[in-house]
Amino acid sequence: MAMIDFMTLALEQAQAAADRGEVPVGAVLVDPDKNAVVASAGNQVEATHDPTAHAEMLVIREAAAAHGSARLAGFDLYVTLEPCPMCATAISFARLRRVEFGAYDPKGGGVEHGPKIFSQPTCHHRPEVFGGVREQDAAALLKTFFAVRR
Repeated sequence: MAMIDFMTLALEQAQAAADRGEVPVGAVLVDPDKNAVVASAGNQVEATHDPTAHAEMLVIREAAAAHGSARLAGFDLYVTLEPCPMCATAISFARLRRVEFGAYDPKGGGVEHGPKIFSQPTCHHRPEVFGGVREQDAAALLKTFFAVRR
């Protein structure tokens, strides 16, 4: 079975989000045992007028509904930006196995920055975390998006 570059798929979702006028963040939720995408999405905050419609939240909701369970143990998340505190908490509650993210977010991140959700003693589940995956590509999407709007 050929390995799929899941971060490339997340970057494609981020670009699609940017094309729709959304902040370019994309996410892909993967079943690593099957080497298969379970859900993919880009941000939809503006389109849905929903502040919780972050890419991570959307893929977790879709996968949980499809699997009939709020627990997605064993699944991996690939996301182009360090998850915010809300998304990090949802990742913990969903019991995801691993999180790989692209760009770091010193201002709004909740994993390596800010409240560092997975480091809190009240955090019930701590996934493996790998930051900086395709960081330059993810950061370039964000910089270009915001440069046009300033």
